[in-house]
Amino acid sequence: MDQQSPSSSTTTTPLLLQHQPWWRRHFHIKNTLSSELSGAVGDLGTFIPIVLTLTLVSHLDLSTTLIFTALYNIATGLLFHIPMPVQPMKSIAAVAVSETPHLTTSQIATAGASTAAVLLLLGATGLMSTLYRLLPLPVVRGVQLSQGLSFAFSAIKYIRYNQDFIASKSTTPRAWLGLDGLILALSSLLFLVIFTGSGDHHTGDESNDNESRGRSSKRLRIMSSIPAALIVFLFGLVLCFIRDPTIFSDIKFGPSKIGFLSITWEDWKIGFLKGAVPQIPLSILNSVIAVCKLSGDLFPDRELSAAKVSVSVGVMNLVGCWFGAMPVCHGAGGLAGQYRFGARSGWSVVFLGIGKLVIGLVFGNSFVRILSQFPIGILGVLLLFAGIELAMASRDMNSKEESFVMLVCAAVSLTGSSAALGFVCGILLFLLLKLRRLQCSGSMFSKFKSGSAIDDETSSIP
Repeated sequence: MDQQSPSSSTTTTPLLLQHQPWWRRHFHIKNTLSSELSGAVGDLGTFIPIVLTLTLVSHLDLSTTLIFTALYNIATGLLFHIPMPVQPMKSIAAVAVSETPHLTTSQIATAGASTAAVLLLLGATGLMSTLYRLLPLPVVRGVQLSQGLSFAFSAIKYIRYNQDFIASKSTTPRAWLGLDGLILALSSLLFLVIFTGSGDHHTGDESNDNESRGRSSKRLRIMSSIPAALIVFLFGLVLCFIRDPTIFSDIKFGPSKIGFLSITWEDWKIGFLKGAVPQIPLSILNSVIAVCKLSGDLFPDRELSAAKVSVSVGVMNLVGCWFGAMPVCHGAGGLAGQYRFGARSGWSVVFLGIGKLVIGLVFGNSFVRILSQFPIGILGVLLLFAGIELAMASRDMNSKEESFVMLVCAAVSLTGSSAALGFVCGILLFLLLKLRRLQCSGSMFSKFKSGSAIDDETSSIP
């Protein structure tokens, strides 16, 4: 049986609902709302660890970051009409933590603003759209595969080992028991698998099934209507207070004061050279090219424009970085994670933005105390599903040659810890294979043109 695409199911659903009783329409609306709410937390497996690390190491203002990223979420959800994520710029975050001394908030801001300026220029001039059209699909799939597997590998580490985010490394094996033990993480994993399955939300029509299949169809719809990822995340928040009850006394209500950063020329120099230079190729590949390709896969009728996405990243950071907000971008991993847990429209990230805005305004920087006690094993589970969903986008390679290019690109990206290096190798391999084919065609053409091929063929006939 052919599988119905997500876009076709969403476009035909309103027509079907017109001929259904009110209680079934109410069930569909409730089901859709719960799916969007569940999908809203699909990207928190990457967002929380990076934000928490930058807050503890580089003294990032969490309240300012939550408020600005909330506004970004709401704006992008209304603008793009898909669950477009707002993620930290991972390369800048990695450099900020690994450098000695650590990058300051001003240097992190200049790195984000420099990256944003490049993307804004590429988007506004149309160069990003040209690049998007010319890039071979197997190379893009290789980048997506490597990014997805990288997320999955990190997720397994989160589940199996305790994490020192400040030092960016795994420490001791995680205990089986406890409020952040292996049993808790595996139970969360089992819960998500049972209620979300492989990520294909059931939309079948019972009327075409027999009685047994009808009951199965109804059961699957009821299970998929439960916001499983949201329940797991909220359960993790409850565990924060159980793990450390002193959090209650440390909470201070109200946001921090938002003001302009004091930035020097030295901050611009360090931020650009150490932060922006490694981030720019990653943002072009994953934050624009890969996310646009993935949007076309998941929502064929709503494929994003590379120019608009590039401009969006530029505008967000050229506004927020001046106030000390964390540099952010869009990302294929976040889109895959939110889609995996049920997000099908921009309302999922609008809901996420509202949640961030409330937290930033009510709890301010004291929310750091809560996040510091969040079970890392649960974050690992959420990140694992996001990584696998992104990696699965590469399953559409139809020939051995395409798969060859994709796998080489992914392998180099993973072993070299650089998506840019894998991208370059993938492009060179793709061009080499095309050149080899052209050379073979050219040599055969010249051979036939000279008549030598015909002579050889006729001479072999007795």
